[in-house]
Amino acid sequence: MVDPTPEVRAGMLLVATPQLLDQNFADTVVLMLDVDDGGALGVVLNRPSGVPLIEVLETWSEVASEPEVLFRGGPVSTEGALGVALLRDGDDVPVGFREVDGLLGLVDLDTPVELVTGSLAGMRVFAGYAGWCAEQLAEEIEEGSWYVVPGEHVDAFRLDPEELWRDVLRRQPGELAWHSTRPVDPELN
Repeated sequence: MVDPTPEVRAGMLLVATPQLLDQNFADTVVLMLDVDDGGALGVVLNRPSGVPLIEVLETWSEVASEPEVLFRGGPVSTEGALGVALLRDGDDVPVGFREVDGLLGLVDLDTPVELVTGSLAGMRVFAGYAGWCAEQLAEEIEEGSWYVVPGEHVDAFRLDPEELWRDVLRRQPGELAWHSTRPVDPELN
């Protein structure tokens, strides 16, 4: 049985349940970047846009993980961008990097790219983010809108982000893995 109100921490994933009807989040996987008493912030990992990163942040396209496109991180502040990065080595932390969970962190996109080149094992740019005020996320989890599961650092940098929702559920223990096989349209079952 899944704990209905697990603790959410930075580095964990929120996986949208079938009960989540908000089209901003249907079938999404959200990487939590910051969680505290004031609220929570994350980015949607599996919504690549059709916009090549080279068109909006040319210099960062040189170090971005494939596909080298801008990702839709969420419905909040879509005119801004967040850089999520994975360090190659914890002893080589470049200027402009802020740890989120171990080697996973945020990179300041105002940092000259040459200062991080060679230090990153993965990097992705997200337009906008997902945010919750205090208690809002706990309420959504309690009502059954999100599964809260451990994240793996590579989740944020997959070549095939469209398959992330199913793959994250598939690797979970017990009954939660069964949800990975549900049809897109439950009426067809």
